[in-house]
Amino acid sequence: MTQEEARLQQDRDRTAYWKRWGSYLSERQWGTVREDYSPDGSAWDYLPHDHARSRAYRWGEDGIAGISDNHQRLCFAIALWNGQDPILKERIFGLTGNEGNHGEDVKEYYFYLDNTPTHSYMKCLYKYPQAAFPYTQLVQENRSRGRKEFEFELLDTGVFAEDRYFDVFVEYAKNTPEDILIQISVVNRGPEEKTLYLLPTLWFRNTWSWYPNQEKPFVKVLKSDNHLSVIEAFESTLGNRWLYCNEATQLLFTENETNCERLFGVNNACAYAKDGINDYLIQGRKDAVNPNQIGTKMSAHYILTIAPGETKTVQLRLCDNPELAEPFGANFDTILGDRTREADEFYRRISPFPASEDERNVQRQAFAGLLWSKQFYYYVVEDWLKGDPSGPPPPESRQKGRNSEWLHVFNDDVISMPDKWEYPWFAAWDLAFHLIPLAMIDPDFAKRQLSRLTREWYMHPNGQLPAYEWALSDVNPPVHAWAAWRIYEIEQKMYGRADKQFLERVFQKLLVNFTWWVNRKDIEGKNIFQGGFLGLDNIGVFDRSSELPTGGYLEQADGTSWMGMFSMDMLTIALELAKDEPVYEDIASKFFEHFLRIASAMDGIGNNDIALWDEADGFYYDALHFPDGHHCPMKVRSVVGLVPLFAVGTLEPEILEKLPSFKRRTEWFIKNRPDLTSGIACMQSLGAGHRKLLAITNTDKLHRILEKMLDEAEFLSPYGIRSVSKYHQEHPYILTVNGHEYRVDYEPAESCTDLFGGNSNWRGPIWFPMNYLIIESLQRFHQYMGDSFKVECPTGSGNQMTLNEVAIELSNRLGQIFIRNSSGRRPVYGGTEVFQTNPHWRDLILFHEYFHGDNGAGLGASHQTGWTGLVAEMIQRCTEHGKEL
Repeated sequence: MTQEEARLQQDRDRTAYWKRWGSYLSERQWGTVREDYSPDGSAWDYLPHDHARSRAYRWGEDGIAGISDNHQRLCFAIALWNGQDPILKERIFGLTGNEGNHGEDVKEYYFYLDNTPTHSYMKCLYKYPQAAFPYTQLVQENRSRGRKEFEFELLDTGVFAEDRYFDVFVEYAKNTPEDILIQISVVNRGPEEKTLYLLPTLWFRNTWSWYPNQEKPFVKVLKSDNHLSVIEAFESTLGNRWLYCNEATQLLFTENETNCERLFGVNNACAYAKDGINDYLIQGRKDAVNPNQIGTKMSAHYILTIAPGETKTVQLRLCDNPELAEPFGANFDTILGDRTREADEFYRRISPFPASEDERNVQRQAFAGLLWSKQFYYYVVEDWLKGDPSGPPPPESRQKGRNSEWLHVFNDDVISMPDKWEYPWFAAWDLAFHLIPLAMIDPDFAKRQLSRLTREWYMHPNGQLPAYEWALSDVNPPVHAWAAWRIYEIEQKMYGRADKQFLERVFQKLLVNFTWWVNRKDIEGKNIFQGGFLGLDNIGVFDRSSELPTGGYLEQADGTSWMGMFSMDMLTIALELAKDEPVYEDIASKFFEHFLRIASAMDGIGNNDIALWDEADGFYYDALHFPDGHHCPMKVRSVVGLVPLFAVGTLEPEILEKLPSFKRRTEWFIKNRPDLTSGIACMQSLGAGHRKLLAITNTDKLHRILEKMLDEAEFLSPYGIRSVSKYHQEHPYILTVNGHEYRVDYEPAESCTDLFGGNSNWRGPIWFPMNYLIIESLQRFHQYMGDSFKVECPTGSGNQMTLNEVAIELSNRLGQIFIRNSSGRRPVYGGTEVFQTNPHWRDLILFHEYFHGDNGAGLGASHQTGWTGLVAEMIQRCTEHGKEL
């Protein structure tokens, strides 16, 4: 057991709370639903970036390279000033949905370099220009660009020319769960000596302004001299903490209170405001900070004059001991070195297979991004709807607006986020994918995360899971039973623990969720589902969350297939639980029947016998159901038609022998209900290892789907499977309704449509979650079909592969997005030369939201290590099989 695993064990046994402190600080709290108290629900506009430095947040905090305790009472982050900027750099800047030509988008460069599951060691990098930060230029230029133009990035402004910037490395190392060493190393990459004003900042989240009777915390000087300053911080539920500052130039104190005078033109209730340190440093206002050196926010001010290529280092220490004898002696460097070495040992234990240094670098940064993207998330919907006791009452329309049906939601947790800037809130189906690589390094955290979504302060009483903050009632794909089973399998394989208690707890709650789907999303009771949005944003002709211009509704190939997958995974879990509790055989039989009914419905629905499977094309399509009852297939070749592959499972012969009641019932169905089993793969014949197969797609359909999926002129890209077939580049799908043309083109980069604010694109790019499920499905089919079943890959090449070999090939193609190729370039960075050639950039990895369908360049959110962090597991999969990416 490595030292990090020992810490995880102590945390699991609750003998040491190693996870109390971590990288739980958001990178953007402004422009979120939680902070929106507008009458019209325009969250991006109500609290913009310009207000963020002056307005106290209600529900959370943000900062650069920051940490907090698990309830975000006390926060620590860095602030910077280059002597040129109009404001102190305290938070990451980006564009809102109304400012960006492709939706909201971060416009800074920062990288998660390392992190461990207990956050015993954390490291990140922020690149800070030495010239004035071009806030106005970024907004104006992006506003002026159309959807067919590239986004205007920070590198495009020229502020990084001649390497005129600072590399700011921030490291944290825990000596004990409550003793955190902080080292900030600043490198001047430019050609001239430059001065940087560094302000490590400690502050309390404002909890007192909303409830006047609540005790106010404080930070104050305990002692200070030319070499060492000690800051005391006290909050009634957290207790005392002390921040040791080594050789600070000065200490600056203010209050984390709204500057009403600046924002609203009225008198401040408090003499010192949230932006006091900003005003003191940049505007020279001596009265903006408290001379008595007490408040709820403070910064230790360091003035660093740094020669070209020079590094200067600042050390601090946050702990629960007011009398450390030598906080910055040789022991500091020893502890930091030990934690770095222990992080290396832990990740070698996780990934012991032969791999290149580049592969290890990508995998390590993927894990780091997943861990840095854990965030404290606080959102009490009932309180939010009512408004705050100290503020004006919200408009009446708010009571029937966004999230008003979710009064039970009381979120006060550390949660894995998709992206702590662009998506600083949990997203239900994203989370399921995050948890696969997280289960490799911290299965306890993964299990708690999945269980949490099903708890009564998240899950609706009717059984629906909350989708995401913007609209809790939106419908996401039901992938949580799949995630539960995969977490269970990963923990068993990597740690030898079979946690059936977790499996059973989640299973019971997902029974309720499954019932919600059956009762709410099968309009005609025919096992054809209309999930609406289903997370795929603009995949189709219409906005699938809204009323259709034709009237009626969509009978969704993906919605129905997701439910087939849900049934299959619930069946798998029930069979595992039935090994110890025979009562689960009955429930397994229920899901076996559900699966059969859903699978057979895919082949023929309604009185008109319209199938979602198109025999002529050999592909699955959505069907448009008109108000008069007739149907029209929507012949868009998209990932929607590949989702039926996901509903697949194999049954081991020993399972059937151990569970005779279940075996008897399945045999009855196969014998007596050929109407439900004739068109699908339903256990009629034995496969490899005498397994039986249960799948929506039988062998013939599988061949025909894969023929298109593995065709490089259709779905198969050098970097994975596209979300829309390249066929539509020359043959767009067009539907005319009431004189208005609706269409889907192949768009390998950003979409030209403004559906969902233009903030997402499923019309051609490569998405990791769907590719991952395709890979897993191929492996499940291979378990049954064995090495004798082969397909052409790519189609038309004459190269025959088993389905397992195809799965490895797809994993390789996806991994190659990030790995430096034979030309020394990473496809993820496309033509951005600094990332391809500059030694201070070329090994830094960004895990984008999705990727260009033809060249693999990163698109969308730039820090969505969330589901793109699946690449860590893909690298593991390939190296375990002795394959290089």
